[in-house]
Amino acid sequence: MAKVKASRHSDCENCGTCAGNEAIVAEVLNPVGAQRGQRVVIEIKEANMLRAAFVVYMLPLIAAVGGAFVATYFTDLHQVANPLWYQIGGGFAAFGLSIMYVRYYDRNAKTDDKMKPVIIRILS
Repeated sequence: MAKVKASRHSDCENCGTCAGNEAIVAEVLNPVGAQRGQRVVIEIKEANMLRAAFVVYMLPLIAAVGGAFVATYFTDLHQVANPLWYQIGGGFAAFGLSIMYVRYYDRNAKTDDKMKPVIIRILS
C-alpha cells in the first residue's frame, strides 16, 4: 500500500465535486515496489469506475421510478381511488432503500483491494 499525490485530470477540474483545485492524495496498491519520491503511473480499472458510477448515479433514479411503478401496480390491484400519494411514497421509499445500498457499497468499496488504484509502472 502506498499514498500517491496525483494531479487532477481536466475532467476533474470541470466536475467540482471535490474541494479545491490542488492535487489529490490517493491510497493505492504498490505491487511494483515504488519508493517515496518516485514518479509513477497509476491505473484505475475502468469496469470498477463504471460500476461505481452506475451504483451512485443510476441506481437511485431507477429505484425511484421502479418504486412508483410498483406502487401504481398495487394501487390498481386494490382499486385505490387516488393513487398519487402512494406512487410518490413508493418512489421515495425505493429511493431511500437505494441510498442505503449506495452507502453499503461505498463502505465495502473502500476496503476492497479490487477497487483501489494500482501502481503499474515507475517513471523515475
